[in-house]
Amino acid sequence: MDFPWSTTVLGSIAGSFVLVRLTPQYTPGASYIGTFWVLLLLQVLAAVIWQAVLWPRFFSPLRHLPTPDGGSFFNGHFTTISKEPTGHPHRRWFDEVPNKGLIYYKSLLNQERLTLTSPEALREVLMTKCYDFEKPAQTRNGLGTILGVGVLLAEGDEHKRQRHALNGAFDYRHIIDLHPTFWNISRKLVDALMTVTAKKGKESEQSLGDAPVVEISGWASRATFRHHWRAGMGQDFNAIEDPYTPLNVTYRKVFQISSAQRQILGLMSFFLPQWFVRSLPLTHNSNIAQASAGIKKVSHELIHRKQEKLDLVKREEEGQEKIGSNNFRDKDILTVALSSGEFSEDDLVNQMMTFLAAGHETTASSMSWAFYLLCKHREMQTRLREEVRTNLPSIDDASTKLTASALDECHFLKAFCNEVLRVYPVVPVTLREAAHDTTILDQFVPKGTKVVISPWAINTATSLWGPGADKFDPDRWMVAGQSKTGGANSAYAFMTFLQGHRACIGMKFAMAEFACLVAAVVGRFEFEFEDPEYPSKVIIKGGITSRPKDGVHMRMRPLEGW
Repeated sequence: MDFPWSTTVLGSIAGSFVLVRLTPQYTPGASYIGTFWVLLLLQVLAAVIWQAVLWPRFFSPLRHLPTPDGGSFFNGHFTTISKEPTGHPHRRWFDEVPNKGLIYYKSLLNQERLTLTSPEALREVLMTKCYDFEKPAQTRNGLGTILGVGVLLAEGDEHKRQRHALNGAFDYRHIIDLHPTFWNISRKLVDALMTVTAKKGKESEQSLGDAPVVEISGWASRATFRHHWRAGMGQDFNAIEDPYTPLNVTYRKVFQISSAQRQILGLMSFFLPQWFVRSLPLTHNSNIAQASAGIKKVSHELIHRKQEKLDLVKREEEGQEKIGSNNFRDKDILTVALSSGEFSEDDLVNQMMTFLAAGHETTASSMSWAFYLLCKHREMQTRLREEVRTNLPSIDDASTKLTASALDECHFLKAFCNEVLRVYPVVPVTLREAAHDTTILDQFVPKGTKVVISPWAINTATSLWGPGADKFDPDRWMVAGQSKTGGANSAYAFMTFLQGHRACIGMKFAMAEFACLVAAVVGRFEFEFEDPEYPSKVIIKGGITSRPKDGVHMRMRPLEGW
């Protein structure tokens, strides 16, 4: 609920002064303070009645749109949304509510929500009118402390500037150069897992049912954390070998899946100013503030070292001094962005925070779902392993670099990764807000209306993917002519990375990193659920990203021959 607190408080102060001075007999005890609180409460009550009852029921231009059944008088469909996994109600509504691209529902205190269900509606919001729709201020303020105000949260002309300046760093021609780094760190993950799963006797003599149990989600997070620091920043914090490095611990605090305080603060931010919510003396606020300060400090130090190195390289290239053959331009994302000259130091810190926080956790969540699905469909392990061992260098061969062309030969690996990202997008719902009065599919949308984009619902919609939309089927990407679409009837049917001008700029980076990690682990190990009944018990839990609650516990056995 976007409440104008500043205006309301100032109005209450002015009103109490006028009333007490002019008509003290009509004020509570002729008291300025008492009158102030009465006026403030009356204004809040009037605003609640207007926004929760009168506007949505009698005046909203959206009230005649298709809406799901049920819902309470004051809180609409909030109970349903809060009880089910994020995005799950939207998946049902796509099929249950007849619509022509828009579904209208109400959240807490009947706050209006407009869900997009058709490619045409998505194209308008994400492409043709993308700057008419911004991330809500609550989202920008809340995530900005963790992610920095980088390209993910920037809006309008500032987003255009940042996006243009970063395009070179995330161009696929540059991502190709990072494949050896991705593979090298994937090898280190396999080495660490080999140590964990080591048992007496030969590998071939060890049965899978007797193999050690590994919780793979934690390992995935450590591997992607290392990927993003090494390939993104040119810095290696050895997070795989040592999970207790200060930065890794910091990010773990930030991305705890379940935090009662986070949920309470999130609820409070619907009604109270962000500055007030963030200033409350709570552990969660303290953790976020300390984490943000620590990450910024490391980022500034790293930028200074990178700049010094670039200055040395420049002087050597100009022939001013000879430094040595080890002086060359690094290929990490930070070096490319810094070399462009498009960013101030504070800008770069924000981009680093966005890239690290948003990037490594999303890929780690996808890894959790990948191994969940490989345990559930074990025949796919064999198929993937054969392809990986045929096309990629041995995991034990440290001298041979992985090339992008070799990875491109693994067609089923690519199909498998695409299908994981389709069926389990790590951000199941994202919000936009109308920056001013506008339209979607010729429907008038007032300023401030929250627009819901649910990648999970869109990615599994039968109207876009056909009758088997919710079935996990990597072969849909293997059909001739469908390697890029999976057989969907629109590019806007696959929304894991969004589309249009606000599509994820790091998509190619994430896809290459994801494929390398899956290939390395499945090429070396076979695995199964520790608990065969786990698929029927899995609970989807999410903080900033969505993943299996309590991780994925599986038995892992190393295999010879690669």
